[in-house]
Amino acid sequence: MTSIGGAASAGMVDWNLAVATATRLVRPGPEVSRDEARAVVAELRRHAKASEEHVRGFTRMGGDGLRDTPVLVVDRPGWVRANVAGFREILKPLLDKMQERRGGTPGGAVLGAVGGKVTGVELGMLLSFLSSRVLGQYETFAPATRELPAGADGGGRLLLVAPNIVHVERELDVQPHDFRLWVCLHEETHRTQFTAVPWLRDHLEGEIQSFLAETEVDPMTVLERIREAAQSLAGSRPEGEEGDDTRSLVEIVQTPAQREILGRLTAVMSLLEGHADFVMDGVGPSVVPSVAEIREKFQQRRAKGASRLDLALRKLLGLDAKLRQYRDGERFVRGVVDQVGMDGFNRVWTSPNTLPTKAEISKPADWVARVHRKAES
Repeated sequence: MTSIGGAASAGMVDWNLAVATATRLVRPGPEVSRDEARAVVAELRRHAKASEEHVRGFTRMGGDGLRDTPVLVVDRPGWVRANVAGFREILKPLLDKMQERRGGTPGGAVLGAVGGKVTGVELGMLLSFLSSRVLGQYETFAPATRELPAGADGGGRLLLVAPNIVHVERELDVQPHDFRLWVCLHEETHRTQFTAVPWLRDHLEGEIQSFLAETEVDPMTVLERIREAAQSLAGSRPEGEEGDDTRSLVEIVQTPAQREILGRLTAVMSLLEGHADFVMDGVGPSVVPSVAEIREKFQQRRAKGASRLDLALRKLLGLDAKLRQYRDGERFVRGVVDQVGMDGFNRVWTSPNTLPTKAEISKPADWVARVHRKAES
């Protein structure tokens, strides 16, 4: 794997070990012949290209010069490598700071080497779990390499995870060609969001870096917070009782400043995911004959999870919050479009100041009042 990031951050996380661990633990994909695999890859590429026109026509976003980000049809290890490269880049400032702090303590170098391997294994285990669940992703943070080509001016790349798409279409027993196009419509919407809105990537990276800058870098403080979080998750609620107030591990370990930043990030991610679902539903009926069946079966799959372990991990990792982002964000987009039309909704992409707040996601009329009435007064 191409080295990304400085030597200082390498000691905190053994990135190569993370890739090796995930690759070793990742589940094999569904059985397909070599010819079938080639056909799936070719069809996903065709659908991704066709989706560009469908999405940009429906959303009225973009124009010339937006088709420079590549589509990469990958397997599960390929998805892992792309995400490790992205994590390595986005976490580098934080890890450099932690390495510097640890280097001044007795035995810091030894602790760093051991801790880096432990963290690498843990990250690899997490990525192996996620790698069999992601259908597609617009990856924007990893720098361009020969293995991970990217668009010009820091553009990202669209990843389509072929074995997962085949696995889910078989599990749901839906028409494969329709399902593949349906998935591509969702993921192409994310690519359109980032290629048509030049400031979006830098805005997200800035928010993430602000979040990480607030992270406590004292190792004992971090360990104490994780210990308290684990105790809270283990004993906060009797088995079988769920509630919206149950917080994930990520949320529990945050400072007040981080929670404020997280609120803004949650709103942006809700917007992006909800917009993709809205577009998928808007375009789907005209180009995906069995879209109603696919949507119903996929929503049921999303809601129930694959197993009890899957549900527990989803809550621990905050993935249940991502499910709410799809639902809440789609309601926001639909509510705004109903009031001011697609062109009126597209004012959301004007600047960071026109993005919805976390409160406005659940009250689209408040966003319309703030953005439209202020502009018209």
